[in-house]
Amino acid sequence: MSTTYIVVTAVAAFMVGFSALSIFIKAPWVVQPLTEYGVPRSWWTWLGLAKAAGAAGLVVGLWVPAIGLAAGIGVILYFTGAVVTVVRARQYPHVAWPLMYAAPAVAALVLA
Repeated sequence: MSTTYIVVTAVAAFMVGFSALSIFIKAPWVVQPLTEYGVPRSWWTWLGLAKAAGAAGLVVGLWVPAIGLAAGIGVILYFTGAVVTVVRARQYPHVAWPLMYAAPAVAALVLA
């Protein structure tokens, strides 16, 4: 296991964890776009839990590679869904945000 892999995975876990926390505390920079995209409020907690599980899985994956692989794939699928949601809402300038959160997870999977 290389130092680069550990650092990239830690960055990915931190970013996804921060994103989960942002939903849990209903940060305006997260909930306002979710409302604009038409994401039902009843989904917000579940979306936050999915991100938190992905972040935890990335960290655990440093010791149990199969869990890290599953978490990385889950995080990438989550943010792929976020890109689709943003595009469907025709908020094209916002597409970069979910891609920014997915990029470290993609890099961690490549480095694994």
